[in-house]
Amino acid sequence: MDWPHDPDGEAGSEGMRKFGHAIIAKKIDEEEDFPLSRDEFVAEYGDDPIRIDYERVVPMREIFDHVEEEEFDDFVEFHQALGRAMRREGYWFYEGSEAFV
Repeated sequence: MDWPHDPDGEAGSEGMRKFGHAIIAKKIDEEEDFPLSRDEFVAEYGDDPIRIDYERVVPMREIFDHVEEEEFDDFVEFHQALGRAMRREGYWFYEGSEAFV
C-alpha cells in the first residue's frame, strides 16, 4: 500500500519505530480534542499507517472499524475503547495482553 508517510519515519513514529496504540495516542491533544468523535478522527487520520508489530502495518481506519463507541469524553475513555478493540481483534501483540480483556 502507498502510505501518506513512512510508518517508521518522523511523521509515523517520531524517527523511531513505535507501535500501535502509542502512535494513535500521539495524534490527540488531550486538552483540546475532547469530546472526540470517532468518525471525525478517522476521517482525518484513517489512512495513516499504524505499525502493529515488526512485520505488519495497517491503515488506522482498519483498527477503528472495531471501535464500538462513537464519541469519547476524555483521553482515558478513548484509550480504553481503543485498547479493547485492539486486543479483541488481534492488533495488540504484547505478551500478556489477554489479561486485560
